Amino acid sequence: MRLTSSCFQDDGRFPDECAFAVHHPESRIVLSQNLNPDLAWSDLPAGTRSLVVICHDPDVPSVLDDFNQEGRVVSTGTPRIDLYHWALVDVPPDLQRIGKGEFSDAVVPGGKSGPAALHGTRQGLNDYTQWFAGDERMAGQYFGYDGPCPPWNDEIPHRYVFTLYALDTPTCPVSGAFGARDVIAAIRPRVLGSATLTGRFTLNPEITL
Repeated sequence: MRLTSSCFQDDGRFPDECAFAVHHPESRIVLSQNLNPDLAWSDLPAGTRSLVVICHDPDVPSVLDDFNQEGRVVSTGTPRIDLYHWALVDVPPDLQRIGKGEFSDAVVPGGKSGPAALHGTRQGLNDYTQWFAGDERMAGQYFGYDGPCPPWNDEIPHRYVFTLYALDTPTCPVSGAFGARDVIAAIRPRVLGSATLTGRFTLNPEITL
């Protein structure tokens, strides 16, 4: 299996236009275009009946005391956890590609609608749903893709890992307002193969990618 994008190379710099926020010299960050990157796949296993796309950041600080705090840094040694940015299921294998901005073309306060999406696909809730739960302006159900917004004072760039799974079933065995963790658990016995594509991104102007 092979997964590629015209937006970024594997282990290359993730594009600003596909991020939730970008660096700003005065306010630290400003909202970005939040476009989903284009993705294309090939060499699928025989018997593939549907595809799943998951995007996650494995570099999110597990302790938030220093997160975006003036005069402090999120150090390299801070323990890290996963944050999920996208769960797209029931993707037809013969679709061959997803266009840039086809599933997300802006930041939507309160989140985009779902789970029904283009091409007969479904999208799960991403982890911004929990992240913004206590924010009066931004709280809501965040279906679909929402891009990177790492802490601007993190000493490390974050990785954004897109994983494509080939399944032996035409419908992913999840229902309702599911999330990426639900998908990963449900598809485990149905996966025929997988491929990954990773981009790196930072809001820290002191880091060069």
